[in-house]
Amino acid sequence: MAQNNFFMKKEKNKQPRDPLGEASYTAKDIYVLEGLEPVRKRPGMYIGSTGVDGLHHLIWEVFDNSMDEAMAGHAKNIAITLLPKNFIRVIDDGRGIPVDVHKQTKKSALETVLTTLHAGGKFGSDAYKISGGLHGVGVSVVNALSASLTATICRDGIEHEQRYARGIPQGPVKKIGKCEGSGTAILFAADPQIFEKIEFDLPKILAHIRQQAYLTRAIKITIIDARGEDTGKGGVALEHSYSFYFEGGIASYVNYLNRNEAPKHEHVFYCSKEVEAGSDRKIFVEAALQYTDDLQGHEVAFANNIYNGEGGTHLTGFRTALTRALNDHARKNDYLKKDDDALTGDDVREGLTAVISVKIQNSTLQFEGQTKSKLGNPEARTAVESVVSEALKEWLEQYPRDAEAIIGRAILAQKARKAAKAARETVLRKGILEGLMLPGKLADCQSKKPEESELFIVEGDSAGGSAKQGRDRRYQAILPLRGKILNVERARLDKMLTSKEVKALIIALGTAIGDEFDEKKLRYHRIIIATDADVDGAHIRTLLMTLFYRYFPSLIEHGYLYIAMPPLYRVQARKNIRYVYSDEEKDRTVVEFQKILADAKNQRGKKGKVVEEEAEEAENEAGEGGASGETETAVKTGMVKGIEIQRYKGLGEMNPSQLWETTMDPAARTMRQVNIADGAAADNIFNILMGDEVLPRKKFIQTHAKAVKNLDI
Repeated sequence: MAQNNFFMKKEKNKQPRDPLGEASYTAKDIYVLEGLEPVRKRPGMYIGSTGVDGLHHLIWEVFDNSMDEAMAGHAKNIAITLLPKNFIRVIDDGRGIPVDVHKQTKKSALETVLTTLHAGGKFGSDAYKISGGLHGVGVSVVNALSASLTATICRDGIEHEQRYARGIPQGPVKKIGKCEGSGTAILFAADPQIFEKIEFDLPKILAHIRQQAYLTRAIKITIIDARGEDTGKGGVALEHSYSFYFEGGIASYVNYLNRNEAPKHEHVFYCSKEVEAGSDRKIFVEAALQYTDDLQGHEVAFANNIYNGEGGTHLTGFRTALTRALNDHARKNDYLKKDDDALTGDDVREGLTAVISVKIQNSTLQFEGQTKSKLGNPEARTAVESVVSEALKEWLEQYPRDAEAIIGRAILAQKARKAAKAARETVLRKGILEGLMLPGKLADCQSKKPEESELFIVEGDSAGGSAKQGRDRRYQAILPLRGKILNVERARLDKMLTSKEVKALIIALGTAIGDEFDEKKLRYHRIIIATDADVDGAHIRTLLMTLFYRYFPSLIEHGYLYIAMPPLYRVQARKNIRYVYSDEEKDRTVVEFQKILADAKNQRGKKGKVVEEEAEEAENEAGEGGASGETETAVKTGMVKGIEIQRYKGLGEMNPSQLWETTMDPAARTMRQVNIADGAAADNIFNILMGDEVLPRKKFIQTHAKAVKNLDI
């Protein structure tokens, strides 16, 4: 469109109005946010969210500054303390943030760093050649989102302090005395005006800090939980302290990740080297690996101590080097005879635990996207590939028994892959021949639109019969499973596909599996596991979740998997009926219903003879009433006069209308959506609960046995 036509004249007095009714749009409508205002206006842009992850991100940003001092070789100790009233203190023995006047801002360097976005020593100077964090944004963002923050600096024997409230200085930097050594201490309290809930999670903090401690060897990091409430006598509860210090670095990290697995070889492979990556640029490469009996692979990649969940060029370089080195060694030692028998990447990654870490100069560090979940530096691939190829070749020659165990495992995986491919083709071919790829036991829905369709996976024919009668057949499909499916944590894909129940589920989903998996072909966007509320039901639910986590993880990531929450009890007192979901809720409901029955007694004579007769009936039903010890005992045994308590042990005990009302009706049901908050933690839990090693599972059961509720023995 020509410019003259684009800027056409508009008729007078007929200016278009926006949906909110604002008639003008002039210079006065343009707002300029200064200082830290953008952070408080849009905190999610800087820390991701104002929920639990964003809250903990404040700790990570302050901690990253201390770790940058450690990576630069200036700090050896870092301490994080959780204090009462949600205060957090992070202290290190680094050089200390400068306090002299900054020539550009005319303020102290400390105030400049704490109040100016993109200000710090990680941009133009050589103070930090390698760093993580937000590269100068971090600590100023923490200041902006804290109700209060106090920075204490020790430099040149003098201790300095400056205080802030919601990012605003409460005075200049002050000298408060003498000090020994050097370092920085940041004390802050997250702002309740910004965050939905302020509650710091110690296990979450420990997991993150432990990981960081492995990545920077020989740095001592201490976490102190001193949040104990005041005893009223001036004291507080005892502190809990945790310290991390790893001389082995990422080799120790591999041992930690494999703590619940049986290793296939004795020695952990480790290599490290700094290589040239262009004119005046270097990349420091570290890699460590070990194989276990686990059927899954676990690769963890970092760039400048930042976790890259989606991998990137450094992970690609590592995989290329690993596959080539193992194939070369296998052919050299006659483990492989033909070129077409070459081990693939999938073969060599089965059972692999690997950690890859690169450190790149800040000026050249590249990530794909704002989340930094994928490294984009092409030179990182070349650097990692060359370092790992050379080191792994030597290591395989040095430890021939370890090499034989690793290659033997990979060849076994290769054979299983070929068998699984044949089995997959058989499943798909058989599914097509059976007609529309649908198993006979599936009661499908009428809708062909995945976004409005849902699949209930139920336990047994009895529950399947009730669900089929109670469902809305327009959009609800039912797939009954007979018995417990195969534990896929302990079985390869070829064996898994011999299970009739697993095959029926795969065909019903429509996505296929393994190399042929295609999420776009998913037939239902709500996959609901509906098992009985007993031990067997919980076991079947766990087996199904293991299947989805190991072979259909993207369905969980995109929110397609749910757990149905059927009621445990049906409580009825005359015409009052309520479904309850726990023993505690049942007890409260019984007491409430007793009160209703007792209140009816007090209505005698107020509304005539009919009311009196009803009250007498209620009195007879209620008995003595009240919440005495005798009544509490009756509630626990399920026998309360005037109140009927029905315990559901299985969905098959419900008639179709009850199943619809409680578990299947979208307007009334309760479901839990399955998600993966922490992939590494989830992987470890599945290994413990469903893997071959008995001892870790025994310890887990002993640790958590007392927390089990509604145990059906």
